[in-house]
Amino acid sequence: MPGIVGLITKLPRQWAEPQLLRMVEAIRHEPFYVTGAWIDESMGIYMGWSARKNSFSADMPVTNERGDVVLVFAGEDYPGPDAARRLRERGHDCDDEGPSYLAHLYEEAPNFFKNLNGRFQCLIVDRSRGTATLFNDRFGLQRVYFHQAHDAFYFAAEAKAILAVRPELRNADPKGLGEYVACGCVLENRTLFKGIGVLPPSSAWTFEASELKKKATYFKPREWEEQTPLDSESYYTHLRDAFTRALPRYFNGREKIGVSLTGGLDTRIIMAWRKAPAGSLPCYTFGSMYRENQDVYLARRVAQSCGQPYHVVTVNGQCLANFPHYAERTLYLTDGCVDVSRSADLYNNQMARQIAPVRMVGTFGSEIIRRAVMFKAAMPSPELYRKEFLSQVSQACDTYRDQIRGNRTSVVAFRQPAAYHFGVLMLEQSQLTLRSPYLDNDIVRTVFRAPKNDQGEDVRLRLIREGNPELARLRTDRGLGGSNRLAEAINRGYLEFTFKAEYAYDYGMPQWLSKVDHVLAPVHLERLWMGRHKLFHFRWWYRTILAKYVQEMLLDPRTLSRPYLNRKGVERIVSDHLKGNRNYTMEIHRLLSLELIHRLFLDAQ
Repeated sequence: MPGIVGLITKLPRQWAEPQLLRMVEAIRHEPFYVTGAWIDESMGIYMGWSARKNSFSADMPVTNERGDVVLVFAGEDYPGPDAARRLRERGHDCDDEGPSYLAHLYEEAPNFFKNLNGRFQCLIVDRSRGTATLFNDRFGLQRVYFHQAHDAFYFAAEAKAILAVRPELRNADPKGLGEYVACGCVLENRTLFKGIGVLPPSSAWTFEASELKKKATYFKPREWEEQTPLDSESYYTHLRDAFTRALPRYFNGREKIGVSLTGGLDTRIIMAWRKAPAGSLPCYTFGSMYRENQDVYLARRVAQSCGQPYHVVTVNGQCLANFPHYAERTLYLTDGCVDVSRSADLYNNQMARQIAPVRMVGTFGSEIIRRAVMFKAAMPSPELYRKEFLSQVSQACDTYRDQIRGNRTSVVAFRQPAAYHFGVLMLEQSQLTLRSPYLDNDIVRTVFRAPKNDQGEDVRLRLIREGNPELARLRTDRGLGGSNRLAEAINRGYLEFTFKAEYAYDYGMPQWLSKVDHVLAPVHLERLWMGRHKLFHFRWWYRTILAKYVQEMLLDPRTLSRPYLNRKGVERIVSDHLKGNRNYTMEIHRLLSLELIHRLFLDAQ
């Protein structure tokens, strides 16, 4: 993912600069990236960056007129509509679309960090004060990795940049591995690598004389938790006003924007209120290779209703034929923060970039508004792992339970995104800019005022109905909404059944049902369900198209020799899954991902 890298040290330039250049090269992933470096030898600051061409962060560094404020910013900020104009009125030179206003905002605003609104990471150097401040967004989604060595402080958007110059850190953190197996992500600002941590959300770490002097936090969730709750009607009004104020900010900028539509409510709310001129806003949906799924069927109708062009992006045989490449690339780009099941997402976002370099999504919408926890912890099949490692996984489950305690909105806004959503975001942003209005400061602050135990109408449906009544007459992919209550009830029952059936035939099928399905294999029941809702069908792919890859990877002596694995258990689950009389899709996801993490990061020299 494009971002910043660097080191702060008292050692001489001839030692530090080559390290900086290797770090920059480690995050140069695509030919459409631009990179650069900035050095202040007297302050011991060596910072670099990568960015997509023409993106918000492409023109770095940003400075004030005197040159004593310098910052390298990665990500995007979504200020109010008149921010740049007000700064120009005070005599500052800045434009409306780029980040040039940030240096002047730092000079003018006493609450500079709190005033920012978006996902970002930045190092800002104030030469007049002799300080440098490393900071990130309040949600922790523009992750900053760091390593404190005796001779330098390293920071980077990707762990691999630090590993490139500190190879002694290529060791797995047992606690991080346990959390990865239990939750699919690492918790509490840890990483998979011993000695490499992650800046907590809302961090502002200050350096003076090349030393870390202060670890500050510029925002605490309790500031929003302590707001007075609203009644149902007032809450809806506040939420609608916050959304309609925020939405135009996310359609600003110099790059073309495409809307990634689904059959759900979150992108439909965006379309209901955007009201773009006909033909001006390309829309697309990720589809299944087996049949037109519910997302495509409904998203096409949404786009047609709004008069916008529409495309379907589909994973095809070429993607599956090159699955080893996509799997390895996915794990590499994300530092192992997702598993191989996300490999097709890499392909999809490469195709989406050809439609528009900015992808507008509804991600975080339902999670924030409904306060939904989207990930969980679970113990794996005990036969796969050795007893001492299973104790780490068990501890990870305990840590997870601690993480989801407390204010529900704080959990879904400030803990879940940084841990669980980050990896997918990192993968997608390696190819394009991802935007979602649902983490806008105004919207999230308002959601903290939601009435307690409100059982009224879903505010998402009401937002759509008020913004565009025609879109409200369409049901969702799960049968919610529509203009006819009887039809809604029938649709919901049918669509829930097909959704759960397809889920079962992918990775949710219990072992007893797998045995029954194996007996009925000649009937090919899975063909009745595949592609109705889901995009990817790994249970089936691992048994057919990808069977050779699974065997070559998981039965390789290198894999079977990993110290935490039970060799016989791995061999048995591979055999049983490929025969079709057991369902080990999730276990295979995790095993393949762990092995790629070893080969790409831990074994590499």
